[in-house]
Amino acid sequence: MSEPSPEPIRELLDSLYRVESGRILATLIRLLGDFDLAEEAMHEAFAAALSLWPTSGVPGNPRPWLISTARFKAIDTLRRRARFDASQDELARYLEAQWSSAESSRENEEDSLEDDRLRLIFTCCHPSLAPEAHVALTLREVCGLTTEEIAKAFLTTPRTLAQRIVRAKAKIREARIPYEVPTPEELPERLGAVLQVIYLVFNEGYSAAAGAEVTRAELTGEAIRLGRLLTELQPEPEVIGLLALMLLQESRRAARTSPTGELILLENQDRSLWNRVQIAEGVALVEKALNSRRFGSYTLQAAIAAVHAEAESVAATDWRQIVALYDQLVRIQPSPVVELNRAVAIAMRDGPEAGLAHIDAVLEDGELANYYLAHSARADMYRRLGRTAEARSAYEKALALTQQEPERQFLQERIRRLK
Repeated sequence: MSEPSPEPIRELLDSLYRVESGRILATLIRLLGDFDLAEEAMHEAFAAALSLWPTSGVPGNPRPWLISTARFKAIDTLRRRARFDASQDELARYLEAQWSSAESSRENEEDSLEDDRLRLIFTCCHPSLAPEAHVALTLREVCGLTTEEIAKAFLTTPRTLAQRIVRAKAKIREARIPYEVPTPEELPERLGAVLQVIYLVFNEGYSAAAGAEVTRAELTGEAIRLGRLLTELQPEPEVIGLLALMLLQESRRAARTSPTGELILLENQDRSLWNRVQIAEGVALVEKALNSRRFGSYTLQAAIAAVHAEAESVAATDWRQIVALYDQLVRIQPSPVVELNRAVAIAMRDGPEAGLAHIDAVLEDGELANYYLAHSARADMYRRLGRTAEARSAYEKALALTQQEPERQFLQERIRRLK
């Protein structure tokens, strides 16, 4: 045990909470069988650490300490409840017996810890739950995002998100939805929802909905880890394609912001900073998924990312191939965001006038009226065409719609240069 001074303890626990709380909570849900009890116990364990560690020292491995403490806190909570509900005392006795059994098989605990978040994702994405609850519950319980952060990411209100989460937890409890990875027979039909959630978790980390940083490395890292686990569990082409997509996108993270936090667009990135190990792995996975002939939208998006990753510069990028891939993607997964990305690729292939026509068509549909990237893309077309007043207006519209500080600084700088 090390003995730090009291001052750094809060910072240490803040860091532990940010990095480990999702895994700790997933393990506690497995051990306790109740979302709310697990959350309460985890928070009590962190509070106990804040109180005890300044004098007792920080454990060599804090995560097991926090899990163990949380279990005892949960048993104490159940004992207090047992004064009014005898069934709670039975549950407390069961947990104590389970704890004694776990103590004798500690060597298997790390394997269980590694799989807990995958179990939790399948529980959060159970078909008995409403589809809109899958993402909300997973981002809240697996990734630790606040309801405010999730609401901003998905253009809804925090109250609506909180209600979805409460209803989903109640359904899990009342329907006794099992906390487990599905059987091999059940797995294929359950994959779609899980892949969507992992991808949305990655996207929140790749381009954070709000805050001082463009990316949240802990979320992209967690999504990639979950993607690897799922690839080992069920190496279907689209699972492989999703992992490839995440690796290829993540490979550019170090080049996407300056040392002082300013956003750097793809065309201006220092490609020597791109992670070549991740690119090589991602490209190999894309080829494997494409060769199966059973691929879908994630693999096509990964193929687009691979074209970018292998190009020496924006000018050397094969934009014809990228547009052709977007054409396929629009056919199998039509959406306004895909149409917007295709429009930007068309602008790179055919010029800003052609790109602007496609972007205008996308915005006219109305679904992306509050999507700042659509207005930013339109502004860039106007800027490239020398239509300064229209460019400034579109950049100002984009600025009003984003809460991410580096994005705001980038847009403010673009507006300043147009004056």
